[in-house]
Amino acid sequence: MAAIREWWQRATKCVGVRRGEVTVASAAAPNSGHSSAAERWQCRLLRIAPLLLAASVLIRFAASVLQYGDLYIDLRVYVVGGAAVGRPGTLYDAFSLDGVGQHLPFTYPPFAAILYYPLHWFPFAIVAFAWTAATIAALYGVVRISQMMAGSDNPRAAMLWTGAAILFEPVRSTLDLGQVNMFLMLAVLYAARSSRWWVSGSLVGLAAGVKLTPAIASFYLLGMRRWTAAAASIVAFVATIGVSAVLLPRETRLYFTELLGDVQRVGAVDYAPNQSWQGTLSRIVGYDVGRGPLLLLAIFATAILAAFAWRALGGRFQIRDALGSLLVIQLFGLTISPVSWTHHWVWVVPLVVWLFHGRWCDAPGVKVLRWLWVALLLIGVPTLLALQPQDYSRPWYFAWADAVYVPMTLATFAWMIVAGRQGAKQDGDRRAIRAGER
Repeated sequence: MAAIREWWQRATKCVGVRRGEVTVASAAAPNSGHSSAAERWQCRLLRIAPLLLAASVLIRFAASVLQYGDLYIDLRVYVVGGAAVGRPGTLYDAFSLDGVGQHLPFTYPPFAAILYYPLHWFPFAIVAFAWTAATIAALYGVVRISQMMAGSDNPRAAMLWTGAAILFEPVRSTLDLGQVNMFLMLAVLYAARSSRWWVSGSLVGLAAGVKLTPAIASFYLLGMRRWTAAAASIVAFVATIGVSAVLLPRETRLYFTELLGDVQRVGAVDYAPNQSWQGTLSRIVGYDVGRGPLLLLAIFATAILAAFAWRALGGRFQIRDALGSLLVIQLFGLTISPVSWTHHWVWVVPLVVWLFHGRWCDAPGVKVLRWLWVALLLIGVPTLLALQPQDYSRPWYFAWADAVYVPMTLATFAWMIVAGRQGAKQDGDRRAIRAGER
């Protein structure tokens, strides 16, 4: 018993690393004058982090079992899409999904169907369980990489973030649908952190071959002047098309010549969970704005903000913030895409970690911004409003209330610009003082 008690004390010792986390000293003496109440509470949470994560995961699995018949719609499409690989010419037909009473099409590149092919070998209940477990594991991986890129390294804090992030709207939606987004985000984050050009390029290219949205990470590689990695990402993506052309020539030709630009095949633009500029504007004005002048103006303004935010995250005299820069690219891509469902916005997980633990975690205004993000992600306004009639006759206040992710992205970019200027000014003042001392 003594050995077990000693092991438990070591396992639950509160250890903080770098900024934003409690220190060993404050954990060892929680009642001393050097430890604030917030640090003591943080220490207590870190001690029970494994239990809190386990409770969050168990609750998630219990909810999945209770609502099993209404969940995993996208995963069911993956399974039948993979099975269609063995039936040439049927991949892009509308599939009848057993148990859910819906006919849905496969909307991904043919390479994704090839990867999903083994899924139909197993009972769907086993596939759903394994997929959910793997998604949560990938979520933990996302948090850990985000921590390290933000300059922090605390596995117990990562457990807390993982348990909390399971409750975020994009993660809830990803788990409900059985979506692939978490795995793709993990691949892109690992690519961004890796210093090996062939690893970074291959991961981005392969992720884009599964679902086109990760392709925007190539612009991050270009912005970071990782020319070889960016070229490798293009080569890897072309290779996925080549594999598809060999195994599924008819489907590959159909997808890249006809289906690629068919937005309606993905879903109605005005549906509440579509949190892109096009979806947001269309709901507000009462009709599909398409790729017209109003949308182009909004995209142009967002591009300007994103460019200044990128610049603020690293300049001539400042080491570039890699995670913050990647987030600028990803959030910009989500706003300009015709359709960005709430489950596409899983990138808010590394964003929140960055706001709490990144270089600017103490900048003016960051507390308001990060807690506003957390509150909106927990509430999930688009999910709640999806229960209302989904057409252009919805009341104007519902349309405006559903504008969540795009305005928050604009606010985040604007805050980055201001925080970056203040940081640059402080750096300039310090350089001037050092120069004067010489």
